Amino acid sequence: MSGMFYGWRIVAVCLVASVFANALGLFGAGVYLHALVGRNGWPTGLVSGAITLFYVVSALLLIPVGGILARFGPRPVFALGTSALAGGVATMGFVAAPWQAYAAFLVMGIGWACLSMTAVATTLAPWFERHQGRAVSIASLGASVGGLAGVPVLLLGIDRLGFAATTTIAAASALLVLLPPALFVLKHRPQDIGLLPDGAIAPSSPGRAPAAAWSRRAALRTAALRSVTVGFGIAMMVQVGFVTHQVTLLTPTLGVAGTSAAVSATAIAALLSRLVLARFADQMSARTTAAAMMVLGACALAAMAAWPVPVLLVAGSVLMGLRIGNVTTLAPIIVRREFGAASFGIVYGIASCLIQLATALGPSFYGVLHDTFGGYRLPLLLAATADIVAALVVVAGGAGAARIRDISASLPAGREPT
Repeated sequence: MSGMFYGWRIVAVCLVASVFANALGLFGAGVYLHALVGRNGWPTGLVSGAITLFYVVSALLLIPVGGILARFGPRPVFALGTSALAGGVATMGFVAAPWQAYAAFLVMGIGWACLSMTAVATTLAPWFERHQGRAVSIASLGASVGGLAGVPVLLLGIDRLGFAATTTIAAASALLVLLPPALFVLKHRPQDIGLLPDGAIAPSSPGRAPAAAWSRRAALRTAALRSVTVGFGIAMMVQVGFVTHQVTLLTPTLGVAGTSAAVSATAIAALLSRLVLARFADQMSARTTAAAMMVLGACALAAMAAWPVPVLLVAGSVLMGLRIGNVTTLAPIIVRREFGAASFGIVYGIASCLIQLATALGPSFYGVLHDTFGGYRLPLLLAATADIVAALVVVAGGAGAARIRDISASLPAGREPT
């Protein structure tokens, strides 16, 4: 086969989707929180509850999103996600009552579910085998680009143009840039256009039997999947809560300009860590790497809680960026390696749903504790402790991975493990 493998075009579209999903969704949520609280004088915990709804809605949609992707391919999912994300963001600038904020975040939650790492990893699963880790890692670079550009651009736009104008322009940009490639470039699987995974011209391992077909119930009975669900659920709760409150946490000490720089530094660190992961993902232990990043995050959070001075707030944000760049990407890589491509959509769909439900607690976890105790010190210390627990769970689950491979290898193709 001559020319570039078509699967890398799929990676490129997924990368662009990650840029907008993270700039306007994950990282943007913190900007909207800060703007709504500052403009309307609402309690931080009240608006944090709307962000929690954003994650709950997206979590509950991840299972059907996985099924739709498996059956119909990524086009309808990415088109719906782009439209919903743009609609929620455009509405955000005109919010005048708390219930409207909840409605806007609910619509954004639909968009996040359709453009999240779960959707990206499921879209890429049929296209790559040998380079699966690299493909997912490259696509996830969009998350770092979104974090790097999204917060500074949104903050600058709000300062210069106002909240409503900024969210309207951001929504229109998402529709214009992402919708056309989502409709005209994305395809379901390589076999549909006469190709094989990784661009191979023949099966790379002709003697290897296809993996067993795992059901949600059978997969959830394994220690391997339970450890991913619990460990990454805790870690993502800590991570998303931090990202959501980062602007509010840093602004009193660093000011708007300093906060923008710190958030950008966080995103740059995440980008660099993802670049390293893209280079070595297919050669390293995903579980060990994830646990190491969680411990690193715990140290950063504890330092920011104990010594909330400018230097350590910036340094802690950078270390959290290194953690964010890896933890977000490693959960689907682990599940893809341990359960195979054929079962990935079903297995990771339920895992990511449960992880996302835990993630949804993050904004309210930080927000309610902040309002109750009058600051971020206790939330940060508790989050650091939770990160350590998450690391231990992920490492402990590695013992079950070998058993998963043995079960898959011992069953005929398509046979469901019991």
